[in-house]
Amino acid sequence: MAKTKTHETTVNVSDFLNLIDDEKRRTDGYHLLEIMQNQTGLEGKMWGPSIIGFGSYHYKYASGHEGDAPLVGFSPRKDAISLYTALEPDKREVFLQKLGKHKSGKGCIYIKKLADVNLEVVKEMIDESVRFSRLQDISSK
Repeated sequence: MAKTKTHETTVNVSDFLNLIDDEKRRTDGYHLLEIMQNQTGLEGKMWGPSIIGFGSYHYKYASGHEGDAPLVGFSPRKDAISLYTALEPDKREVFLQKLGKHKSGKGCIYIKKLADVNLEVVKEMIDESVRFSRLQDISSK
């Protein structure tokens, strides 16, 4: 079975954020880091080369594929900030309707800049993602 590419690393989060050329994207990255740390009470850690994650939980699919993932995370990518949350589909849709300007894929929510979204909704999404992820893994960290 293939090994999951995204796992917690020892790379320093600030070192990663400081490599972002676009000043606004870097500032938004630090702001989102602060928001997620405050909401989760957890320190941000690098997951793979570009995801900043908070805490972790273990998952196992019916197919047998399993691994660890952050309870919540983000990546300040060049085109957009990717938000990684684990939300029940109905709740996700309610949050997205209130979020503000964004695009969404199956697992990610993409925002161009934090000023485009309602940060109170982002905080609610973080709280719900942590709660839901922890339900998926009783032994979450």
